[in-house]
Amino acid sequence: MPSLLLLNGPNLNLLGTRQTDVYGTTTLAEIEERSVAHAKTLGATLTAVQSNHEGVLIDHIHEARGTHDGLILNAGAYSHTSIALMDAVASVSLPLVELHLSNIHARETFRHESHVARVAIGQICGFGPHGYILAIDALVEHLRGR
Repeated sequence: MPSLLLLNGPNLNLLGTRQTDVYGTTTLAEIEERSVAHAKTLGATLTAVQSNHEGVLIDHIHEARGTHDGLILNAGAYSHTSIALMDAVASVSLPLVELHLSNIHARETFRHESHVARVAIGQICGFGPHGYILAIDALVEHLRGR
């Protein structure tokens, strides 16, 4: 049974009330509940963590080695700024799917580049909360070698 770690970065705890025109009205709790349930239908387990602190996210990435089989990361703005997150992912040698609710490539220019993308097996963006389901599907398929 594949074990997945879902990490959500800064400001995602405010989903449902934060910039609803960009991020929608679904809360992070709702996304996590749906994600855990969907993973279960695929025979996987999913643990969800959110932090506004870069170091806490890095600690969870380090702790994932030997505990989880793959990572899903919505690093929010850290995707565009954090070489430390990129290095942490590279250091643990676990497959990672990068995820964003909005289409980062259709937004401000500074959002077009992601350091995390350099160490991800793929990137899903622009599908809102459904992107989490797509990320789970993609990671489980990757882990199963399909």
